[in-house]
Amino acid sequence: MKDQPDLKLLSTFLAVVEHGSMAAAAAALGYVPSAVSQHVAALERDLGVELLVRRPGSRLILTSAGRALARAAADLFEATARFRDAADGIARREVAELRVGAYPSAVSHLFPGVLSALRPRERGVRVRLIIVETHAGLPRVRSGDLDLLIAYRYLPEDPPVASAELALTSLGHEPLVLVAGPQPGGRPLALEDCLDREWTSGLAHSPDRRLLHRWAGELGIAPEVTLETEDLHSMLAMIRAGLAVGWIPAGLIDASLTEGERGGGGVQRVVLPPGSAPMRREVLAVSRPGTRPPIADELVALLTRALRDVGA
Repeated sequence: MKDQPDLKLLSTFLAVVEHGSMAAAAAALGYVPSAVSQHVAALERDLGVELLVRRPGSRLILTSAGRALARAAADLFEATARFRDAADGIARREVAELRVGAYPSAVSHLFPGVLSALRPRERGVRVRLIIVETHAGLPRVRSGDLDLLIAYRYLPEDPPVASAELALTSLGHEPLVLVAGPQPGGRPLALEDCLDREWTSGLAHSPDRRLLHRWAGELGIAPEVTLETEDLHSMLAMIRAGLAVGWIPAGLIDASLTEGERGGGGVQRVVLPPGSAPMRREVLAVSRPGTRPPIADELVALLTRALRDVGA
């Protein structure tokens, strides 16, 4: 027996099984009947067993070996068809699973609505969403562990940057809002009212801390940061408790709590001096060059629109 079956002989044999005779199989395949008979005989020689009981003038009868081979051959051709479909899909950059990394506030405030609009499962695609900060996600994109990373950048000179390993698409800019705890009587809070208060921001040399220092330097002020954390939810909790002032991404703040004082432990915007430059961070989609499938492009487009709504 040969190590690999002759697919042409197997295909002819299955046609004989399906149509019930050499002549009918020959008509279906466009062969002469003698060619079909030769194919079946050659297959029997390769396997060393009889596959068909040939009786002149009657329908062909499959032997037990013939029935077993017919089932195995049908499974083989079905698997081959599935493989070809999968290979064609891969060539068209279709995927069964898209591994997406994103920073925590994007997952909680952008992705629920975006994934509901995309409905990947209805299209046979599973989006595996992984919460990861930008600095930790970039190596995973390079290694191929992540297909797409939704990242942020506070300063243009900071990572991520485009390279031979990383392709970047800007989704837009997310506004940062200077907020404090609610004031008694709904009194507006101006920046000068916050200069003697404690502030919260990132660690000493983190991008958001450096952005804060750059902004403060342009205004000639020196806010005192006493709560250093990379956890935005911790920052917001301290601000809501009236213990600190800080810049928070607009998407993290409930829309009903961003304009003036709102009751129930909310926050209020700090009124900035006229002409103050807006604070914001850029949001980017990061992938390996040339590897982004169509559904990833659709996801990026939806995230771009969702981010635009946050900034509106």
